[in-house]
Amino acid sequence: MSEDATLYAAVDLGAGSGRVFLGRFADDGPWLEQIARFRYPPRVSRGRLRWDFAAIIGEIRNGLAAAASRAGVLGHPIVSLGIDSWGVDYGLVDSAGQLLQDPICYRDDALAGAMEKAFARVPRAEIFARTGIQLLSINTLFQLVVHAETGFPAGASRLLMIPDLVTLALTGRAVNEFTNASTSQMLSITTGTWDRDLLGRLGLPADLCGDIVHAGETVGPVTGKGDVQGLSGVPVVAVATHDTGSAVAGAPIEDGWAYISSGTWSLVGTELSRPLVNERVAALNFTNEGGAYGTTRFLRNVMGLWILESCRAEWATSGLDVSYAHLLEDVAAIEGPRAVVFPDDTRFLHPPSMIDALCAQLRETGQQPPETPAALARIVLDSLALRYASIIGSIPALTGQSLQGVRVVGGGSQNAYLNQATATTTGLPVVAGPVEATVLGNVLVQGIARGRFGSLANARRYTAAHLDAPQVLPRPTPDWREASNRYADIERRFANR
Repeated sequence: MSEDATLYAAVDLGAGSGRVFLGRFADDGPWLEQIARFRYPPRVSRGRLRWDFAAIIGEIRNGLAAAASRAGVLGHPIVSLGIDSWGVDYGLVDSAGQLLQDPICYRDDALAGAMEKAFARVPRAEIFARTGIQLLSINTLFQLVVHAETGFPAGASRLLMIPDLVTLALTGRAVNEFTNASTSQMLSITTGTWDRDLLGRLGLPADLCGDIVHAGETVGPVTGKGDVQGLSGVPVVAVATHDTGSAVAGAPIEDGWAYISSGTWSLVGTELSRPLVNERVAALNFTNEGGAYGTTRFLRNVMGLWILESCRAEWATSGLDVSYAHLLEDVAAIEGPRAVVFPDDTRFLHPPSMIDALCAQLRETGQQPPETPAALARIVLDSLALRYASIIGSIPALTGQSLQGVRVVGGGSQNAYLNQATATTTGLPVVAGPVEATVLGNVLVQGIARGRFGSLANARRYTAAHLDAPQVLPRPTPDWREASNRYADIERRFANR
């Protein structure tokens, strides 16, 4: 059987919508076909903002059945399946593998103040030194601190991250994949295993944490109980199940380049061969998330295009035409001074009105709120670019390595305005793509597991050879220099709140 005839199925879950793809590796480059797309916004249930997991797994099963049907039409077999999703959120299952409560969404308001409760037991600096993970209230560790206050459900036996829950539903095997587990702030940065001492000191049950598998390992076959028509017996491969882990695996990152995985969140950083943990890294709140095949994702989270998408949803509700293409055309046509905000202000995490939250910060910093959607969109995009530049600018001093450029991947890489703004603010060339880096990374790891590529480096070389991505060069102007100075003052004011 030629490798061109081999199909891989990929489930890619974002925080609110998911997709199922088929992929294969042809001589002229990777081929990806979206089979299904579905939405599952979180909803309030039992007093908390939760994910409807039954709806999610139902959509996944439907999408995979459609993928099996499509593979039949193509006349090629699906040889493996991989699942990736967002990080930090989890579910608790009993000894029979039954989910006891729908997973709580990281945007739940009850998580406010969770870190301070943990720091009362274990100092902030020690938690970072032990885990190497940036301190965010959404991290699983702090979610569990809140969960423990209200009580864990009776019979809770295992904690599984979102892709682990899907794997359990399909294979009947409960495992924790490393790249997603690393986002929990519950792994030891030195051993890569659960830090049971830390959990114990926080009053959390360490026995909820089980076996860890790594990207490229086969978990097991889809079982009859997995209830996926046409895929029974197909092996499920533990890809880099954190979606950014898959995105970085799918990005042909060159040595000395930063990356931005741009979507609902923006993940801004560089790839290292080992974690970097010291007081300076802690002060700047960088994270050392696990990557595929022993790599480290050294990065910071930025609120990302969630801010603009939330505004667009509000405008649409008001009856305004805010199609993405038209909005960006209007943004590019605006001239004059650039108002800016600090995009990582916690008020933007889940506000009743994103527009009101943006306008409130603008007023607090002595700037006039804009009168049109395009003007507000410009503020959001310019501010994201300036935040990217601030983070990227700090990487050389932390790592001792200079940066030569920035690779932008994911859906946000299609935003030409933001790409140009990023090049201008960072002073570095920007290369955009692949757009589907997460799905590509998912199937690349499956391909490596099957022997199609001997290593991640070989897989990336294959991808790079078939990408046509011209560089975007910096275009510094006086208004950008003024905006950069204003932004730096605002960031200093809000960053450590």
